[in-house]
Amino acid sequence: MKKELYYIVIAVLGVVSFGNAQAQNPECMTNLSIYSEHVKVKNYDAAYGPWKMVYDNCPDINRANFLYGERILKDKIEKSSGAEKEGFVKDLLTLYKDGMKYFPKRYPFGSAHTKEAMLMRDHNMASPAEVLNMLSESFEKDRTNFKDPKAIYTLFSNLVDEFEKGNRELQDVFDLYDEVGEKIEEENKKLTGVVTRLLPKEEAGTLTTKEKRQLRVATVNSKSYGQIAGSIDSKLGKLADCENLIPLYEKNFEEKKGDVTWVKRAVGRMFNKECTDDPLFQKLFEAQLALDPSADAYVYGGTLKQKAGDTKGAVADFNKAVELETDAYKKSNILYKVATIYRRGSKSTARSYAQRAIDANPANGKAYLLIASLYASSANQCGDDVFTKRAIYWKAANTASRAGRVDPSLSGRAAQAAKSYNAKAPNKTDIFNSGKAGQTISFSCWVGGSVKVPAL
Repeated sequence: MKKELYYIVIAVLGVVSFGNAQAQNPECMTNLSIYSEHVKVKNYDAAYGPWKMVYDNCPDINRANFLYGERILKDKIEKSSGAEKEGFVKDLLTLYKDGMKYFPKRYPFGSAHTKEAMLMRDHNMASPAEVLNMLSESFEKDRTNFKDPKAIYTLFSNLVDEFEKGNRELQDVFDLYDEVGEKIEEENKKLTGVVTRLLPKEEAGTLTTKEKRQLRVATVNSKSYGQIAGSIDSKLGKLADCENLIPLYEKNFEEKKGDVTWVKRAVGRMFNKECTDDPLFQKLFEAQLALDPSADAYVYGGTLKQKAGDTKGAVADFNKAVELETDAYKKSNILYKVATIYRRGSKSTARSYAQRAIDANPANGKAYLLIASLYASSANQCGDDVFTKRAIYWKAANTASRAGRVDPSLSGRAAQAAKSYNAKAPNKTDIFNSGKAGQTISFSCWVGGSVKVPAL
């Protein structure tokens, strides 16, 4: 009983204390309510005055000071110019700093400090080198919350520019390339996980309003990561060709051969850039086998066998890698790789491996694109007349479109492929002349299944 009474007293004192804190400046609560209503209808000019009063006098009274304050100040920046604009930019920079101070969980360093850097970049308030230093600090200290796709690209791009000026080493460029690549893959994996979870509900028409918003945000952000991944590869360009890689790794091999991360990245980069004919690749590959005889080693071994024309040995190594791999995402990528081996031989086997890749990772859009291409290349095998043969392109287009849905980072490629396949399918005149509008066409070839002819 005494214990319960103790907690009641503490609770009451807490309420009184909080009430007293608010009573000291009731004007803050009034203005908080006023500017919140204005922000909700995007009347930022009217919101500015009461927001400024609350922010200056009661900065920690509510997170809205920062959430809505950012919107208000961005609107002011957009509508102003000259010294006035510069003043609002400085106010926003201060707001980002204060956000970390008053609400650190809501405004973590990796996010808020990155916003500072990008704001200074956008308004020419820092040199590219200074922006690079700020972004590097955010990335190194709080990689978890460093998620802005534009900032990730800026970080890498500015580093490459500094290397080309002679201010950074090539190894720095390669190291960051690996790190941002891993970051992009990590974030897109989370986003496609959201998409995979919500797509069935969207197709069934059972999404809640909150889920619709989650799906929309995940789709948009995944597309952004896909775009910057391509831009980062373009920025790296010829810096990562064999002429640069081989001398660099030869120089550092003795010092780094016991560093499993360095070795795996070196093997991976030489592998991806097809520098596998050089003796150094074999040395690195053997070093990785000694340090980490994992699924990756069998993937590289299988690729070398494939390159030498030993398809049977290559598939055996890849299947071994599948057995060893415990990460479903990586397992899916290996299965996809095997599918590509069979695409020019047994299309049904290729589809089987591609489907296994999808089963392991439902967001593997590349596997859907591969299946779509297998369907399209089978047009002449899947029909008794010209119309039914060309109908397979609808199935190919639908499958390609699915690739962009499950992995929005591939949406550009998927849309282009679907458009190409649809262009080869029967047109409206063909459908009219066939008399099959709205009917279902079944495929008796290896493809199987069916497709519905569009209604006119």
